[in-house]
Order: sequence, then C-alpha cells, then structure tokens
Amino acid sequence: MRTSAFVYPWDVNGDPDAPARIAGLGVRQVTLASAYHSTRALTPRHPRHRVVTAEHAAVLYPPGDRWAGRVPRPHPAGDWAPGDAHGEASAALASAGLEVHTWVVLAHNSRLGAEHPGTSVVNAYGDRYPWAPCVAQPATRAYLVDLAAEAAVRPGAAGTELESLGWYGLAHLHAHDKTGGVPLGDAAQYLMSLCFCPVCRTGYAEAGQDADALAARVRAALEPVWRGGAPGDTGPAGDWGAVEKLLGAEPAAATRAWRDATARSLQEAAVAAVRAAAPEGFQVLLHADPVPYHCGANAGVDPAHILSVADGVVVPCAGGPGLLAPFARAATPAHVVAANLTVVSGMGGSPATLAADASRARDLGATELRLYHAGLASDADLAAVREALAVL
Repeated sequence: MRTSAFVYPWDVNGDPDAPARIAGLGVRQVTLASAYHSTRALTPRHPRHRVVTAEHAAVLYPPGDRWAGRVPRPHPAGDWAPGDAHGEASAALASAGLEVHTWVVLAHNSRLGAEHPGTSVVNAYGDRYPWAPCVAQPATRAYLVDLAAEAAVRPGAAGTELESLGWYGLAHLHAHDKTGGVPLGDAAQYLMSLCFCPVCRTGYAEAGQDADALAARVRAALEPVWRGGAPGDTGPAGDWGAVEKLLGAEPAAATRAWRDATARSLQEAAVAAVRAAAPEGFQVLLHADPVPYHCGANAGVDPAHILSVADGVVVPCAGGPGLLAPFARAATPAHVVAANLTVVSGMGGSPATLAADASRARDLGATELRLYHAGLASDADLAAVREALAVL
C-alpha cells in the first residue's frame, strides 16, 4: 500500500540526516505541513533542538501578495520555521526521492480568534471558542478558501491534504485543557459546538428557528449533563437520534440543514480554488469523518458528497479502522481512502502492530496509509515502522 508519513519542516531543516532517515522507513511520500496551528512538538533526533514551540497558527512559507491590506490574513511563522521553511524542507525531502504533498490546517486558528474575536464560534451560552473560526462568516470563508489555495499549491508539491475544512467545535487539544471534568457524549459535544454568532443566528432563522429560543433549548437540553446525569448521549457515536432526543427532531434538523450546507459549500469552494491554482494531476484529499455532524480536525462529511468533490479522504484510525467503511462504500477505484494510523507509542500509537492494523484497514477498504508522525516518533517506533512496511 502506498504510504505517506506526516512531517513538520522543523523535523528536516537543520538535520541533514532527516530526509534519508524518513525515506529509509519505506514510505514513498511525505505529507509536509505548510500551514499549521500552534503546537509544542518534540524533535527527538534533531542535532540542534529537542522541543519546538510554535507560538501561533502560521503559514510556514512567506505569505503572498494576495493578502496585502486584507483582514483577516495569515501570519508567517516565527523562529520555529523562519523564511520559506516549507520550501527548504520540501527540496531536501525530494532530493531523497520522496514525493511531497502539503498538509494544510484551515479552520483551527487560536491567533485568528484572539485578534478578531468576532470570527469565532459562539456557543449557546455566549462563550467564544477562539480556536474555532465560524465557517459561515463571509470574510472568514474567503480567508480559508484563499489560504487553502496558497498553502496547498507550494512549489514541488504533487498534492495536498486539507485538515479542519469544516466546523470546529468544543473539543480542542488546548494548553492545560480542563474541560474534561464533566463527560460529554457525542450528542452533547454537538450541542456545545453549535454556533450562535450573528451569521449563524440568521441561518437558523432562515431554517425556521428563532435563534434565542433555539439557544435556550440547547441550554435546557444540557442542564442534566452539568448536574452529573447521563453524558448527553443515548447511543453510539454517529447516532443522530441522540441529538434529536436532547434537542427535539425539528430544531435538530434545522441546525443540521444550516451547518451541513455551510460546510459543504466551503469544501466545494476550497477544493475548486486549490484545483484552479494547481498543475494538472494535483491530488486533493480531505481529513474527514463519515459522521456529517462531527466537528474537528477531521471534518464531518457525507462520504458520497465529499468524494464527488475531492480525490479522496484521510480517515482517522487511532481508535480502530471502523470509520473507513462508509468511505469505502462510496469510493470508486479512482479515489484514495487513506487510513491514518498513529505510530508514536507515547501518543497512544501502536507501531508494533502496524502490519496487522494496515492489513485490517485494507480489508475494510483503505487504499493507502498515513503514518502520524515521522518526526515525533522515537527511534524504537521508527524501527517498528521500517519492519512493518518491509512486510507490507
């Protein structure tokens, strides 16, 4: 199976051994970050550093002239990825025989929310989520579409993987996160991720719902959860009936109608913009979840719709390969269905079972593999990856 490893530019730049080491894993491709959110990342083999702190969401190349005078606009990285860090790393990886695809994080940007609070998702209690841009707002959508095109189509790239191209919600790996004290089920996560900014309030009204009454209904539905009752769920993940039970069928359907249409049109526009900027044959994949109302880095999508828009999907499999099947059923032989497997033991991955996990994913319809993450893994993890890919 064709396999790609995720990599950051700072894993490569300044480490002359990195390209050959990554190629030596047995991968043919790397997915190299070109626009990324804030993070603190380990670099266990780099000759100059062990920890990189990316202080804010940034593009890892010099942003282009299209952003002159625009608000919002992307920020270049600081000293963690100076200059054209992506271009430098891309050239080094290509010299080792690796095909480079870009990795673009879109609707996940805490600096955007800090500088422009009005761009953020606002929950039913009036709390803003600065990490989560509201993808219904026209200026934010224009920003995301142009960012997708510019960050995806970097010199030498043969394709892209677009992350967070949809609604982002409550769940967020935030610094010193303290939101886990009350367990939230799948349905409660959805209610806590509904946006009530002015644009979304208008959208609900157009779907036949008074926004104030809808917000009050959301708060009432969640009240038993805060008192320590059931965690806002009555069924397995992806059971829309649990949302309907909490919110009511008609209000729940209205929120879905607005949010689904908003996300779909953004995905269509962003992919079209990437294709317009890209050379022929450029591959466009989305990080995706087959439950349309899910939020986060893996955008909730309808499999049939997204595969009519993009060349394929990258599917999270850290909890098992069960999310692959809906995409496999909707895919044609021309589509990519890539199973994203974590191979960092310290982050819950299982590189020792990679060969078996990959075989299981293939049986469920995966056509390719993505390995998270070649830069973060220990030497022992990478040795297990080499052994598994040699078998595969």
